[in-house]
Amino acid sequence: MDSATLRARQAPLKARYREHPDEALVLLRAEGRLAPGTLGCDVPGAAGVAHAGLHPATGGDGTLACSGEMLLQALVACAGVTLAAVATAMGIPLRGGRVAAEGEWDARGTLGVAADAPVGFRRVTLRFDVDADASAEQLAKLLQLTERYCVVFQTLAHPPTLAATIEAAPAA
Repeated sequence: MDSATLRARQAPLKARYREHPDEALVLLRAEGRLAPGTLGCDVPGAAGVAHAGLHPATGGDGTLACSGEMLLQALVACAGVTLAAVATAMGIPLRGGRVAAEGEWDARGTLGVAADAPVGFRRVTLRFDVDADASAEQLAKLLQLTERYCVVFQTLAHPPTLAATIEAAPAA
């Protein structure tokens, strides 16, 4: 897709959202099914079912997807799509590239071994290696705009309000 096509596709959306901001609010959902006996959770998605379970550092056997890796994969996917869209809008043709994310977490927190060990990532890094004819200034702007418009990046940088509830499911 070129920048003119992208702008033409997004122009009516931008106009509608300016006129009716409430129409820009999108509710995404994900749902999983507990997999008794596996300490896992099956999460269906567009690419199929992700069978998630414990990471080997917390007692898993490594055969199930790690939710921490899935979070990093979501960051990579969102950042990659955003970078491609921003590059297109900027008129920077991409011949290819690579997006990688790394996250460091302390398993002691998850396992309750050390009260001072946090639960969750304490550091996440995102790296882009792009094959494009672009100046250093263009690449810096591309990165700045990708960070600004990537939903997952911004969600991690500025965590939303979270809430959790639990109910007993009716017997089947």
